[in-house]
Amino acid sequence: MIRLENVTKSYRTDEVETTALADLSLAIDPGEFVAIMGPSGCGKSTLLNILGLLDKPDGGRMVAFGEEVSDAGERKLARLRADSIGFVFQSFNLIDELTVEENVEVSLLYGSNGRSNRKQRVADALSRVGMAHRARHRPQQLSGGQQQRVAIARAIASDPKLILADEPTGNLDTKNGDDVMALLGELNRAGRTVVMVTHSPDHAAYAKRTVSLLDGRVVAETRNG
Repeated sequence: MIRLENVTKSYRTDEVETTALADLSLAIDPGEFVAIMGPSGCGKSTLLNILGLLDKPDGGRMVAFGEEVSDAGERKLARLRADSIGFVFQSFNLIDELTVEENVEVSLLYGSNGRSNRKQRVADALSRVGMAHRARHRPQQLSGGQQQRVAIARAIASDPKLILADEPTGNLDTKNGDDVMALLGELNRAGRTVVMVTHSPDHAAYAKRTVSLLDGRVVAETRNG
């Protein structure tokens, strides 16, 4: 699904250059659930941004969804993101002025879906995450766990091949965090590929494989039972 080969990424200011990824190679196969772990500053967020085609590597090679994207233009990257990737963020990133169903529909506005098709996709996604009964509510009327379920519905409404989750339980209490992890596990068992950044060993255990980063490099990979 995605292959990174000897990928490098640095960020420069006038006074300093910081290496985020250093000669990193990683493969994500269809149907996997991969947890990415490591200390702050090890390159986790940079790696997730590159996997999500939101940022480009400085060097190395990247193939995503069967296409070479190392030097791809923004139009090609935008098409692949819209067609193939759903994003889940720690801070939910819901729009307060919109209802739950309108928040989910936002992810479909830039595709080729007609209005009736969008409405059906939104209804299906909300039903899948157990939030259909809250479709007309606004985010501030929901608990943190409910907001993250809506965010997951938004991520899956376009039927993406890959879900990228950046600390999806970071703002949740233990019970809601466990509920969100159970939902991601269900989506993976239904065939979706999931890559998740997390600091929690307990939540990483939901994944089939854990990749540990340090100083921008993969230092360990563990198959989970």
